[in-house]
Amino acid sequence: MSPDEVIILRFIVTGGGTGGHIYPALAIAGGMQQRYPGCRIMYVGTARGLESDLVPAVGIDFRAVRAVGIKRSLSLQNLKVPLEVVAGYREARRLIRSFAPDAVVGTGGYVCGPVVLAAARMKIPTLIHEQNALPGITNRILSRFVDRVAVTFEDSLKHFPGQAKPRLTGLPVRSEVLTAGREAARTKYSVKDEELFVLSFGGSQGARSINSAVASVAGWIAGRPDLKWLHVTGQGQYDSFMDMLKRKGDTPQQNRGAVEVPGNLIVQPYMYEMPDALAAADLVVGRAGAASIAEITVRGLPALLVPFPYATANHQEHNARALVDREAAVMILDAEFSGTGLAARLEELLGEPERLKAMAASSRGLGKPRALDDILDALAELL
Repeated sequence: MSPDEVIILRFIVTGGGTGGHIYPALAIAGGMQQRYPGCRIMYVGTARGLESDLVPAVGIDFRAVRAVGIKRSLSLQNLKVPLEVVAGYREARRLIRSFAPDAVVGTGGYVCGPVVLAAARMKIPTLIHEQNALPGITNRILSRFVDRVAVTFEDSLKHFPGQAKPRLTGLPVRSEVLTAGREAARTKYSVKDEELFVLSFGGSQGARSINSAVASVAGWIAGRPDLKWLHVTGQGQYDSFMDMLKRKGDTPQQNRGAVEVPGNLIVQPYMYEMPDALAAADLVVGRAGAASIAEITVRGLPALLVPFPYATANHQEHNARALVDREAAVMILDAEFSGTGLAARLEELLGEPERLKAMAASSRGLGKPRALDDILDALAELL
């Protein structure tokens, strides 16, 4: 090989089922393209997963293999699992053999199992990334076979005691979250210097309990001239949120796609410009998904977290506790969350500005703005 010859690296990235697995995988794939110009990437998922739509949309070669998970309740479907696992493993081996990757990276989900396991047994360098404080069962099993494990939360390290050298990297966030300017963002939302800006949301689909609680405290918000509040309902729950406000005697007014109820409460069905909203915020109220927490901490924001109670293995509560234990957030369980409780906790927090500053500092200390670079560095060591 001549000194001027360029080596074109090849990578397989896998992870699927939910956005929590897919978006980190896409972020890592994007990082690979920047660090290794001209590299070839194949994304392996399932034909029925969300990844089958998201991955081709960003121009990455997508292939599907069979993958199933064990139902946590008694189900006849569990009898088919061994056959499907073997079939998916064989399909993964064929893809790997034909593509000949230099490394394979997995971010969790059932499809990650056969793909990463096949690569490890074929002596191809492997790395997995775990998003949650309480690791999923697939990644726990794979950690016994892979070369490296990258984790989002320090609390995860104890769950990977094997030989894969777990490394605390954090979770990659969008570059826009890192670069959004606070002053410009506060001007955009007409937040005055002396006002505190609260951002509340429940994910892209919204959260019924958070919507109900925010609707309940609309009158309390109106009575706080020192407060500006932006609430994102989720597209499917916008109308029901507005109905809740009407039942409480508020009269919303439509204003250029956003609804103001009253002057210091802005309601939107979906937040397309979340980086700006986070840059402007002084406090966040929301769920405890790993991606949300990564963005909150990288911006150094204190948070009031309401974990989604039906998340697999209750992992959102574990994520929230990782922040609560380090005094970067407070938590209210979904079953205990109400307008009364929200107002009381906010009165407490807003009445202690020094505590909010301390929470913000703790949150910033947990943020990992170099998460993507650290994951790629770990991968480079394998190459």
